[in-house]
Amino acid sequence: MPLYNPPIRDMHFVMHEVLKVADEYKTMPRHAEVDVDTINAVLEEGGKFASEVLLPLNISGDEEGCTLDRDTHEVATPKGFKQAFAQYVEGGWPALSCDPAYGGQGLPIVVNQCFFEMLNSANQAWTMYPGLSHGAYEALHAHGTEEQKRLYLPRLTSGEWTGTMCLTEPHCGTDLGLLRTKAEPQADGTYRITGQKIFISAGEHDMAANIVHLVLARLPDAPAGSKGISLFIVPKYRIQPDGTLGERNGVYCGGLEHKMGIHGNATAQIVLDGAVGTLVGQPNKGLQAMFVMMNAARIGVGMQSLGLTEVAYQNALAYAKDRLQSRSLSGPKAKDKPADPIIVHPDVRRMLLTAKAYAEGGRALNLYCAFLIDRELHHPDEKVRKESGELVALLTPIVKAFLTDNGHIATNACMQVFGGHGYVKEWGMEQFVRDNRINMIYEGTNTIQSLDLLGRKVLGNQGATLKKFGKMIAKLVEEEGVNEQMAEFINPVAYLGEQMTKFTTELGFRGFQNAEEVGAAAVDYLRVAGHLVFGYFWARMAQVALREIAAGNTDPFYQGKLQTARFYFARLFPETAALMRSARSGAKVLMDTDAALA
Repeated sequence: MPLYNPPIRDMHFVMHEVLKVADEYKTMPRHAEVDVDTINAVLEEGGKFASEVLLPLNISGDEEGCTLDRDTHEVATPKGFKQAFAQYVEGGWPALSCDPAYGGQGLPIVVNQCFFEMLNSANQAWTMYPGLSHGAYEALHAHGTEEQKRLYLPRLTSGEWTGTMCLTEPHCGTDLGLLRTKAEPQADGTYRITGQKIFISAGEHDMAANIVHLVLARLPDAPAGSKGISLFIVPKYRIQPDGTLGERNGVYCGGLEHKMGIHGNATAQIVLDGAVGTLVGQPNKGLQAMFVMMNAARIGVGMQSLGLTEVAYQNALAYAKDRLQSRSLSGPKAKDKPADPIIVHPDVRRMLLTAKAYAEGGRALNLYCAFLIDRELHHPDEKVRKESGELVALLTPIVKAFLTDNGHIATNACMQVFGGHGYVKEWGMEQFVRDNRINMIYEGTNTIQSLDLLGRKVLGNQGATLKKFGKMIAKLVEEEGVNEQMAEFINPVAYLGEQMTKFTTELGFRGFQNAEEVGAAAVDYLRVAGHLVFGYFWARMAQVALREIAAGNTDPFYQGKLQTARFYFARLFPETAALMRSARSGAKVLMDTDAALA
């Protein structure tokens, strides 16, 4: 079985030494009592749950998968999943960052994100069941009526019920304007929902008493396209006014998808046959409400790949230290053994350091985004709330796409470290590769994220939010620009920041003349932006490490952080030059290819 040690030391470093979240929380009345010891104690226990309860179920859950009873439409999850969920609920984990008004513990989003990273490392398929519930909770908390909140939020908060989001249809993926599911108004104010949804993660299971489906559908008089979509709550069991469960609703699982990975999660084909639902928000304004859930899910998907990158790295590192093969090119290192451990070989170290750099950079970015959400929700200054929200919107597609692409690179590299052993099941490495692959696809493919970043989040407001991030880089450059020790970390970020302005302006001008230019450049652009953001955080982490070393701190953690930062800037960051050249090659080389693609 793969090993997993929760990276709590690195989480502490990012939260307490780089971001200093506890100091910032003192300015927020909601979190003023949250201190370092509280955060650390929660994560210590969360790490135990992940490594002791969920990790042992990961390989067995993958092998067993979920089983559908076609007569009852009920789904059985793999052995141990239901019991693990009961422990999760008993421990109060679903309520961690939820509103105390509905039974939540009210802890910061940062704490919840750290916890979910550990859950994803231990067992991504299992973690998707409670993970989607958080998105449903957020959507209803933001857009539900008081009655809907009263009925649903306490039970989603406690984990008594779980949630899903039902968007995709057989003919309709990202282009939601094409969806056909119908909602017929009833005399009692409810709606009868009829249609079919596919690829619904956690869409049916035996782990909770009820499943709360959030369903996109069309009213009879709805305008065509995305402007005619409404959002509805459709519970598996109808809810009585006192909150108890009533009769079975007309929503059921018609089939389970046979997938490449995440076998332990029930990816369901959902049939709605006159199911009773209630409207969330305003008619024909469903996407606005659903985007609350979708954006939470996109950050959550980035966290999934971060978790897999971390656990894959840990196992590859342990294997590389133990596996004996060949001798070092510079002469034997383990002279008492017949061969050297493979960690002595430069390319093995390249693969390990790639995974480590992407994991630690991804952790810094993801926790920063979680902290921005805390500020957006609870900071007393309206200007701070607004700017935090704008930055989260800018960074969300980067978190989703850059971290999942990096997870693909890292898990494949870590499997490669194992050689032939990585390709067989018992080591668990090939499962990390398979499980991660979906993360680049769902919640909007990474191409969709790239188009969102360049077309909507950057060019859509003339780069205003991107400039705000640029000011953060400029501030760091101003602080450390004359520090020779920081030059190797600061100079690449400062240079790319300057190039990014010209690069963005050039693509915007091209896109104004021909919209295809945006589509041709978007994927490369997002990856450049991802490195700019990672470079900023790696420079900040190096800054802290250098200060600790200068102060006499001999903890090898800080030397390790500096060495990883040097690797990142020397080996991974330079990818940006090739990406910008590729993006500038334009749309013609892609679109003027009818003969090639005949």
